[in-house]
Amino acid sequence: MQCYLSSRRGGPIGQQAREAEAEAEEAAMERIERLASENAVVLFSISTCCMCHVVKRLLCGLGVNLTVYELDEVDVGGGFHVQTALGRFVGDLSQPVPAVFIGGKLVGGLDHVMAAHISGNLVPLLKEAGALWL
Repeated sequence: MQCYLSSRRGGPIGQQAREAEAEAEEAAMERIERLASENAVVLFSISTCCMCHVVKRLLCGLGVNLTVYELDEVDVGGGFHVQTALGRFVGDLSQPVPAVFIGGKLVGGLDHVMAAHISGNLVPLLKEAGALWL
């Protein structure tokens, strides 16, 4: 007897499909970690997201040369799975972007970046990662 589950898109999913889904999500997590570690400051964004725009303006205003991956414009591979994986990283599946990584480590979304900035912890974190020279 085979057990079937319903997918998010409807219809039955067998064991092989569930395994493929899990592998794709794992590959997306690894891809995010690799991309995040390649530069001092990495922002995963969507071009029409106002919160992403605020993070970009803040970091650029501080003089940071950040790497931005616009998920709706650049193919980072995995599409849906990348956004789902980002949601897992930031702890909010409904709002996976903006996702800011500094020195290869997740800082978080807009709320965490702004909290670090207001508390005075953002600039030292950026300096430690080599993103600021001042």
